[in-house]
Amino acid sequence: MKGSEVPTLHWQKSSYSSEGNNCVELATAPDGTIHLRESDDPTTTLTLRPSGLHSLLAATRREIPNRP
Repeated sequence: MKGSEVPTLHWQKSSYSSEGNNCVELATAPDGTIHLRESDDPTTTLTLRPSGLHSLLAATRREIPNRP
């Protein structure tokens, strides 16, 4: 893959998302990055390494009350 080429990503809907367009989707790229997007705004993505996703999820769990 050349530097300017963007790989085709295969998006998967989160199992925690409800039906409809209010969904979080993720995809992994060949370089090991993880891409997150909201289905109602698919042009905006968040690109993370696995350690960054772990940190994001840990911070989210700390901020949401009554979360197991």
